[in-house]
Amino acid sequence: MTAGITSATLFAVLTTPSHAADLVQVYQQALANDPVYQSARYALRAGEEKITQGRAAILPTIGINGSYTRSGDTMQNSANTYTLQLTQPLLRMANWETYRQGKLSVAVSEAQFAQAQQDLILRVGQAYFDVLSAQDALSFLRAQKIAISEQLASAKRNFDVGTATITDTNEAQARYDLANAQEIAAQNDLEVALSKLQQIIGQPPTPLSALRTNVQLSMPQPALIDPWISSAEQQNYNVLVQQVSLEIAQSEIKRNRAGHYPTVDLTAGRNYTNQNSQLTPYTNGRGYANSIGVQWNIPLYSGFSVSSKVDESIALADKARSDLENARRTAVLNVRQAYLGVSNGLSQVKAYEAAEVSSLSALESNRLGYQVGVRINIDVLNAQQQLFSTRRDLAKARYDTLMNGLKLKSAAGSLKEEDLAQINQLLGPPAP
Repeated sequence: MTAGITSATLFAVLTTPSHAADLVQVYQQALANDPVYQSARYALRAGEEKITQGRAAILPTIGINGSYTRSGDTMQNSANTYTLQLTQPLLRMANWETYRQGKLSVAVSEAQFAQAQQDLILRVGQAYFDVLSAQDALSFLRAQKIAISEQLASAKRNFDVGTATITDTNEAQARYDLANAQEIAAQNDLEVALSKLQQIIGQPPTPLSALRTNVQLSMPQPALIDPWISSAEQQNYNVLVQQVSLEIAQSEIKRNRAGHYPTVDLTAGRNYTNQNSQLTPYTNGRGYANSIGVQWNIPLYSGFSVSSKVDESIALADKARSDLENARRTAVLNVRQAYLGVSNGLSQVKAYEAAEVSSLSALESNRLGYQVGVRINIDVLNAQQQLFSTRRDLAKARYDTLMNGLKLKSAAGSLKEEDLAQINQLLGPPAP
C-alpha cells in the first residue's frame, strides 16, 4: 500500500468533515507540489536562455591575451605583450539564423509549458474524479451490503416460520459474502486512487467535495464540432510546437547553406609591448599600437561537409513537416473522441437517470411481490444489485462526461483554470 494513505485517511474521506477540498483547491496544491509541472517550469526557464545565446552570435566579442618571454644564457632578454581585441561580425548569415533559431526555441519552450499546464489540469481532474468514483463505488457496495443483510435476515425469519425454503437463505448468504469481497476490492481501489492524487499534490488528500446528485450537465460551447476542429488545427499546443519546430528546421537549412557564403568581420585592437634586452639596448622600451580593419573569408572547399549538412537539414525539415501533419491529425482525432465522449456521455447520463427510476420501481415491486409470495428471494436480490449498479454507472458517466469536456478544450488548446472553476460550481459537500 502507498505510504501516506492510511486507514484513518480513508475513513476521513468517507465521512463528512468540517472542511473539504474542492477541485480548484486541489489544483492549487498541484501547482505548488507536482514534480512534473515543476520540471516543465524549469524547462521553460532554461529554454528562455536560448534567445540570449542566439543573440550572442551577432554581438561583438572582446578579449584580451598576452605573453611573457625570457631568453638568453648570460644575457637576459624579456618581453611582455598584451593585446585587447574586438571582433564584430558584419556579414555572417549563419549567425543571424542562429539568432532567429534562439527566438524560435523560446516559442517552443513557451508552447511546451502551456501544454504542461493543460496536462496538469487534466491529471488533477482525472485523479479527483477517480477518487470520487471510487468513493461512490464503495458507498454503493456498502449500501447494497446493508440491503442484502436485511434480505438475509428476512429469509432466515421466513425459513424459521416455514414460509420459505433454505434456498432463499443460501442465496442471500452467497450475495452477502460476494458483497464482502467486492467491498474489499472497492476499498483497495479507493486507496489506489487516493495514492495517485497524493502523487500529484504531494500530500495526503483531505476529504473532497463531491458532485451534487441533482447536477445538470450541458454541452460545452460551441455545440458544433467544426469550430473545435478548427481551433485544434490552429491552437493545439502540440501543433504549435511542431509548427515552430518546422520553422527552426527551415532556418537550419539556411544556416548550413551559409557555410558556402563569404564572411566579413570588423576587427579592432590595441597592443601593448614592454621589451627589455641587454644585447640590443636600443630596442628596449614600451609602446602601444592601435589597429582597425576588416577581415573577410571566402570558403572554397571543405570536403563536401557543408553540402552534406544542407542535405541533412533538408531531410530533417521534411521530417518536421510530417511531424506537424501528424500533430494536426492527432489533435483533430482527440477533439472528435472527446466531443463524442461528451455528446454520448450526456445521452448516457439521461439514460442512466431513467434507468435509476425504473430500477427503484422494480425493486419496490419485487419486494412487495416477495412479501405476498409471487416473487422469490433471488428476484429481490437481483433488483437490488441492478439498482446499485445503475447508480454507480450513473455517477461514473457524469465524471467521464466532465472529463471529456476538459479533454475537448485541451485538444482545442483552450483549457484554462477557469474551466475547473466552472466544474467547481457543480460540487457540494463530501458524500457521507
